[in-house]
Amino acid sequence: VKVGETVEIVGIKDTASTTVTGVEMFQKTLDQGMAGDNVGLLLRGVDKEAIQRGMVLAKPGSITPHTEFEGEVYVLTKEEGGRHTPFFKNYRP
Repeated sequence: VKVGETVEIVGIKDTASTTVTGVEMFQKTLDQGMAGDNVGLLLRGVDKEAIQRGMVLAKPGSITPHTEFEGEVYVLTKEEGGRHTPFFKNYRP
């Protein structure tokens, strides 16, 4: 992500478009952040409180949010090195 680039905030509520006004890594200002970097972004017109866990930044038009999906899970048995206790209701890792 680069300074001046337009990004979308995709997540819980409506998708919002904004511009990156700053990129910081360990309190140092950068021109861009690369894949794998742990950076902080300054976003034009976005309050910190408006961002929630699970929201992502993306290139405009590249992804859409979904509230449902279908999947298949295989849980390793105890003998395979997996769980030896059951999953309880409302389990969260």
